[in-house]
Amino acid sequence: MTDQLDPKAAGARRLKDKVCVVTGAGQGIGRAIARRLGQEGGKVVVAERVEETARKTVGELTDHGVDAIAALVDLSMYAGAEDMIDQAETAFGRVDVLVNNVGGTIWMKPFHLYSPEEVELELERSLKPTLWGCRAVLPGMMERKAGSIINLGSQSVRGLYRLPYAASKGGILALTKVLAMEYGRYGIRVNTVSPGGTDISDRTTSRLTIRPGERAGDLPEAEGNAYREEMFDDIGNQQAIRRRGLPDEQAAAVAFLASEDASFVTGDVINCSGGQS
Repeated sequence: MTDQLDPKAAGARRLKDKVCVVTGAGQGIGRAIARRLGQEGGKVVVAERVEETARKTVGELTDHGVDAIAALVDLSMYAGAEDMIDQAETAFGRVDVLVNNVGGTIWMKPFHLYSPEEVELELERSLKPTLWGCRAVLPGMMERKAGSIINLGSQSVRGLYRLPYAASKGGILALTKVLAMEYGRYGIRVNTVSPGGTDISDRTTSRLTIRPGERAGDLPEAEGNAYREEMFDDIGNQQAIRRRGLPDEQAAAVAFLASEDASFVTGDVINCSGGQS
């Protein structure tokens, strides 16, 4: 165990006693966000559908003195998002910050190779959880006339072989803009962090896991690898900084938007992508 969850945040307490809900916080960028917000003084709700990864993140946080709980929910349905917010409010009394991180492409292949059912599954994973999360958290934030919502976008909106995922992330950019305009009058800020290619070294749940215990099929290995290699080459060729990003770098951008340092920032996108364009 290290002395700090995120050494780059040493001494920063911008989120002291803020109640922060982070979806998909069991691994990858979501886990890094939960750690960073906890390091900065936040009380953290780790929203996940996989109990093992949720408990692991909560354990890391509580070992470092962070107030944290796990909310085991399925965010592809509104009922799951509503349950997540109910659990947060029961434990901590309110929600100050919602980070809609959950999502991620399932398949990487040209659009004509997606079945209609696969397109639906991509939208279910990468658009609906953000849509439902925003809907569930808004009434409480409106009542308190304060709140920060940070959605995770993606540079995939101009990339190869992930069209349904890219459409989901394009939708998130649109809902960020509209929500910011509609709810700014209530003191609610809504922004997006849009990562580029990011090195996820702690992944334990495969991208092909549709639901716990249910795994999707994929293309034959050689064909699938060829599409993935071309996709990753395309990402690398678009970047000014010639390396993959780190989850902690995405988390730093989220922590800024969650804090009062960004009090006049809403409806905006931070492209944390190494200059990908």
